[in-house]
Amino acid sequence: VVDLALGLEIERLPEPQFDVLLRRKVRVIQIDPFSVSATAKIRYALKLVTGEVMSFEMNPSKITPETCPSETVVLVTGMSGAGKTTALKVFEDMDFEAIDNVPLSLLGNLVLGRQKPFNAPGLSRPIAVGVDIRTRDFGIEAFFTRYDTLVSAGEVEAKLVFLDCDDEELRRRYEETRHRHPLAADRPVADGIAHERRLVLALRDRADLVIDTTGMTTGEFKRLLQGNFTSPPENSLSIFLTSFSYRRGVPRSSDLVFDVRFLSNPHYDESLRDQTGLEEAVGKYVSRDPGFMEFFDSLTHLIEPLLPRYRAEGKSYLTIAAGCTGGRHRSVFVIEKLALWFENTGQKVQVLHRELANSP
Repeated sequence: VVDLALGLEIERLPEPQFDVLLRRKVRVIQIDPFSVSATAKIRYALKLVTGEVMSFEMNPSKITPETCPSETVVLVTGMSGAGKTTALKVFEDMDFEAIDNVPLSLLGNLVLGRQKPFNAPGLSRPIAVGVDIRTRDFGIEAFFTRYDTLVSAGEVEAKLVFLDCDDEELRRRYEETRHRHPLAADRPVADGIAHERRLVLALRDRADLVIDTTGMTTGEFKRLLQGNFTSPPENSLSIFLTSFSYRRGVPRSSDLVFDVRFLSNPHYDESLRDQTGLEEAVGKYVSRDPGFMEFFDSLTHLIEPLLPRYRAEGKSYLTIAAGCTGGRHRSVFVIEKLALWFENTGQKVQVLHRELANSP
C-alpha cells in the first residue's frame, strides 16, 4: 500500500506500518507525491522490501534517450542550500532516475540491484541520488564505505558531485526562504553552516566534480550539469560564450576570462549610451579602436590551439567570458564577434549576455 495523500499539518496518531488487504498483511509505504521521483521511490521501496523483482510485465519504451549510459550513477552531495534539490530536478529532466535522501544502508542494494528493473530489458536509466547530512544514518566514514563499494564493484560508473556555495550567500538563502538550517537548531544560521562545512570537507576533497553555485542562475547551473552529464558525440566540446559586468563579478563557471575594458567605451557617446553591443552602431564604435583588431586576432590565435587539447583531455564543455565595466557594450560586442568566428570555423556555440538577460 502506497499512501500518496498529502500529510496533514495537524498532530495525529502515528501512521500505520501495515494494512490488511484480501486477508493478507501488507506493508504501508508513505511517500510525498510532490517529491523528486515519487514513483521511482515506490518501485525501489517495493523491491527492497520484498527482496525480489515485481512479477507484472511492462511494455518497454521504444524511445532511447540520448543521455548518460544506463550504468552511470551520480551521487549529489554538498552544503545544505547549495542547490541539491535543483540539481536532482535537472538530472530528472535529463532522464535520470532522481531520488533524494536514500538511507546509506540501502544505497548499495538500490544501485547495484537496479539494472533492468521489473525484469524488462531496455528500461534501465542512469540514476542520480541525493545524499547529505539529513540522510538517515549519514556519516562520512559510512558514506565512503558505501561509495567505495559501488566503485570497486565495477558494475556501475559512480560519480560524486559536490555542490558548494559561499557562506554569506548560504546565509542569505536561508533568511530569504525562512528555512531552518539542519545543524543550526537554536543557534544562528552561520553557526550551522560553519559546522556543516567542517563535516563535509572530506566529501569535497573526494568529489569528481565540485560546483560553486554562488551567484549562479538556475539556467547557468542547468547548463553546467548538462555539459557534464549528457552524452555528446565522442570527443565533442560544448562551447559557451558569456559577457558580463565586472561590477557584478566574474561568472564562476568561466574557464577563460578576458578583460576588454581597455577598448574604447561607447558609454561616453550619448547617442550610444542606451544601446548595447548587439547594435551595429556600437560594434562600429568599438571596432574603430586602434587596438581592437590586433587584440581580436591575438584572442582567436590563443583559443584555436587550445580546443583540440581540451578535447583530447576529455573536457566536455568550455566557458569563455569577456567582461567590461557595465557588461552591455564592449564585452557584448566581443562575444558576438567571437561567436561569429566560431561559427565560421564550423563550431556551434551558445551565447549568454548576462547583464542583458538580467535587464528589466
